[in-house]
Amino acid sequence: MVFEAASRINSSRSSKPFLAVNCGAMSESLLESELFGHERGAFTGAIQARKGLFRSADGGTVFLDEVGDMPVSLQVKLLRAIQEHEVTPVGASYPIRFDARIVAATNRDLEADVRNGLFREDLFYRLNVIEINVPPLRERRSDIPALARHFAMRTARMQDQPLKEISQEAMALLMDHDWPGNVRELENCIERAFLLAEDTIEAEDLPAKILDRNAINRSVSQKSEDGILPLDEIERRHIHEVLSQMENDKVKASKALGIDLSTLYRKLKRFELTDRED
Repeated sequence: MVFEAASRINSSRSSKPFLAVNCGAMSESLLESELFGHERGAFTGAIQARKGLFRSADGGTVFLDEVGDMPVSLQVKLLRAIQEHEVTPVGASYPIRFDARIVAATNRDLEADVRNGLFREDLFYRLNVIEINVPPLRERRSDIPALARHFAMRTARMQDQPLKEISQEAMALLMDHDWPGNVRELENCIERAFLLAEDTIEAEDLPAKILDRNAINRSVSQKSEDGILPLDEIERRHIHEVLSQMENDKVKASKALGIDLSTLYRKLKRFELTDRED
């Protein structure tokens, strides 16, 4: 879930600083100093004053990654900062104005956290001006080829090497994987494969867990003659059954299956399921 507050993305801020912080990777005191800054001598080791991200952004954007992991006590200070456009550095007795757009992201269900008292309701609604839900990568497999090629090109630039294309077999395996780690897992996979590959990223350059799953699928298909159905056939029949129960209402069927509508249409095409299949 991604939130944007205070301004549109396509604005004059796009040329200004973009500063990010992982709210779940720091202690409360360190995160407070990182966001709001501190005065010289405010705590042991504070040998000089620091502006903090909100003031350092200076007309740009502050990205709060994993904002759902922020301690509740610090959420109060963040709410005031957003509402008043000012921060009080650690060790200071006076607030200082800042001008920055706030973008926040989380993989948590913040509405559930609000109900459970883990996230402040007023901060949730202050951040939730524009909400963008990003489905997991397994529900938008059509994005995988473009993302994989992007990561291959980026790795080529970083390694100062020629671009290595991805073979059709390797791409098919990438498309078949469920990617529990989402885009970051795909990024790591491509970087690893790029370093292992010679001229082209082949199937054998991919991590073992991706190859192992493909091997399992082949093994099940081979056993189908002994009465064991392949996984694809089980999935095909299940989708057909759900569609029948929902009287071919694909919107209801996609919700019942726990996938988005575009994923359902791709599976219908893949399994060659027609609207009136018996």
